[in-house]
Amino acid sequence: AHISGGSSSGSAVVVAGGEVCFALGTDTAGSGRVPASFNNIVGLKPTPGRVSNAGVLPACRTLDCVAVLALTVGDAAQVLAVIEGSDPLDAYCNDHSNDQKGASHWGAQLRIGVPAKPVWGDGRGTDPLAYAAAFAQAIAAAEAQGHSVVPVDFEPLHSVANLLYSGPWVAERHTVVQSLMDSNPAALDATVARVIARATSFTATDTFRAQYLLRNAQRDTAALWNQVDVLMVPTTPTHPTHAEVDADPVGVNAHMGTYTNFVNLLGWCAVAIPAGWAGQSLPFGVTFIAPGASDAALARFGSAWAANLNLPLGATGRMASPEDGNSAWPASTPCMSIAVVGAHLSGMPLNGQLTERGARLLQATHTAARYQLFALPNTQPPKPGLQRVAVEVAGASIAVEVWDLPLHTVGSFLALIPAPLGLGSVELIDGRTVHGFICEAHALQGARNVSSFGGWRAYLDSLT
Repeated sequence: AHISGGSSSGSAVVVAGGEVCFALGTDTAGSGRVPASFNNIVGLKPTPGRVSNAGVLPACRTLDCVAVLALTVGDAAQVLAVIEGSDPLDAYCNDHSNDQKGASHWGAQLRIGVPAKPVWGDGRGTDPLAYAAAFAQAIAAAEAQGHSVVPVDFEPLHSVANLLYSGPWVAERHTVVQSLMDSNPAALDATVARVIARATSFTATDTFRAQYLLRNAQRDTAALWNQVDVLMVPTTPTHPTHAEVDADPVGVNAHMGTYTNFVNLLGWCAVAIPAGWAGQSLPFGVTFIAPGASDAALARFGSAWAANLNLPLGATGRMASPEDGNSAWPASTPCMSIAVVGAHLSGMPLNGQLTERGARLLQATHTAARYQLFALPNTQPPKPGLQRVAVEVAGASIAVEVWDLPLHTVGSFLALIPAPLGLGSVELIDGRTVHGFICEAHALQGARNVSSFGGWRAYLDSLT
């Protein structure tokens, strides 16, 4: 009797039933989050511009996002890690470099902002008391996990949300279907045509005035993140029936977007996650909202949240299994690639100096065949020295690992490197040049040349 969601409800239904492990959806006003909530699954909506919209039929081109619908946050995050990044085919894809990405982790205890005066059903859909009770349980769960809950005035956010359909942004939808509306208006659903036809009542002046209002709102609402780390809202205030939507499609959809419509206008990211049940055993979900570029940290937080609740996955009846911590994850802080050759390799004594700084292993590879490796005497733990050789000297290809080290930790990492070692440039076997460990030439006098072993790990193995 109840609807399955918005324009990406088909994607949500096949995921919830276990027919596919993930699906893509579109999200301009919440269509990647509302269907997730109604189907007891995860809807991960990235920061606008993080994922290319090339090939997507636009609704509002400046706001549209490709969302990921999945049974678990980890699955959704792994898909986002694959599809994120710049794309010359989409001029609004602005994820050109790591400098736009936020942290990969937040602290263990967060300040979670919740609506000070929650908005619930308007007499249609699910019993408002049931939704209020389900949200109260979500707040209790947040506090049980050690987070602090902060009531927030949502009126400024609701004002932003009103711009999406009551303002000139509806004209963006008109750009997509104008020729069809002019040539064959009967081809459009009557309700859709009525909504988009409002575009012709706005002037260019109205559009600029609305842009000024939005820019002011973006500036003012940014201060919210000084009070809280993340927002938690009911994904929707109600779960309407088909009959209720048929009777008032515009009004019901506007009400369902109470907590979704403002997010893309403000450039924020969000993840909708199951949070239990409300009335008639219908799924209830919450959405966590964070500043733009916080996608990686938001997904990690969402994964931990879901693990604590441990709810059934979609409509499959299955429970979640522990998520693989080594899965691909959306990119986060700006990083510098560093090639390590000795005691910092995986499993070696100094590898912790990398991992405790959030470094991530990118690949195990080799240098170009222009290097020699030496076992440095009197070093604890034992360390090698890598030296590039002249063209006329026989060189070898030495095994290395390339790690991504967050830029803000590079200074503290450099402070741990003792002489005669240092960071320089290392040429890899594929022709790329990255920063890496090199050794001052004077320290190699009398050191054993172990290049024939092809790498430090192989040399140490030979000693045992």
